[in-house]
Amino acid sequence: MDNGLSKATEEFLVQLVRLNGTMKELFSSGNVALFSEMNDAIKKMHAVQHGSTDSVLSALDPECAVIYGNFDMIVKLLRTTDGEIDPAAQKGLNKLLHNIDEAVVNIAAAVGLV
Repeated sequence: MDNGLSKATEEFLVQLVRLNGTMKELFSSGNVALFSEMNDAIKKMHAVQHGSTDSVLSALDPECAVIYGNFDMIVKLLRTTDGEIDPAAQKGLNKLLHNIDEAVVNIAAAVGLV
């Protein structure tokens, strides 16, 4: 990819696209097992971002904080459900996923992917 982006930014964007695809599948299937895939992509995004001095990744920090914080809340919420997602928990999950999705779109727009 010869687009002027650093290798770190490229790797971050690969994981962002992976996260987006996983979320799309999660929304369509409702398969909560996909949270593990989301977790892996987010961990890799975080590692790349926080291991880099790239100015593009630094500029994305506010949106990344939304992704990381909302996913942490998803994990906490899921730990309280014992595998049973009642309507209140589902409403909370939907809101947190919406926040993550919005941040993903904002990042994609900021770097020219959309």
